[in-house]
Amino acid sequence: MYLSAEKKQELFKEYGKSNKDTGTAESQVALFSYRISHLTEHLKKNRKDYSTQRALQLLVGKRRNFLDYLKAKDIERYRAIIKALNIRK
Repeated sequence: MYLSAEKKQELFKEYGKSNKDTGTAESQVALFSYRISHLTEHLKKNRKDYSTQRALQLLVGKRRNFLDYLKAKDIERYRAIIKALNIRK
């Protein structure tokens, strides 16, 4: 599987408060970004995989909702996660 438990722990440790911090918006955005990049690479090879394309669109929407929440709550946290993950906006 492309996303092992160790990789999740690493993402949560880097972008969350600890490696068990799975609920903060920053850690969720980081996890979604990792999954989005994986699905994007898959779709470059398999253009007609429409179910994966739909899953990718749903993930992008979820990440957008988390980013909108962060932007409304704390603009500094929003700017930090955008800069750390190189998400253009």
